Amino acid sequence: MFIISLSYLTDTDHIDKFLSGHNDFLQKYYDNGMFICSGPKIPRTGGIIVCRAQSLQEVYKLIEEDPFKLNGVARYDITEFRVADCLPEFESFC
Repeated sequence: MFIISLSYLTDTDHIDKFLSGHNDFLQKYYDNGMFICSGPKIPRTGGIIVCRAQSLQEVYKLIEEDPFKLNGVARYDITEFRVADCLPEFESFC
């Protein structure tokens, strides 16, 4: 499992120019079951994506599709972790 932490490299007005494409990117990976949840940081300095990719290389590959990455407006920090426990209703995601 991976936590993808995005940090904006520019102001949110410039970020918003790419938001629709970013949302399409997110939806693609929700549709195939790769992304579990996502949302903006508070305050809005970036975002978080929880991803169940098979490898770090797979995460790097999919990030390359994100319009935020393509347009150089966000930095990505990735944390891999092993799910040790979760609520029963979330077991299908782990």
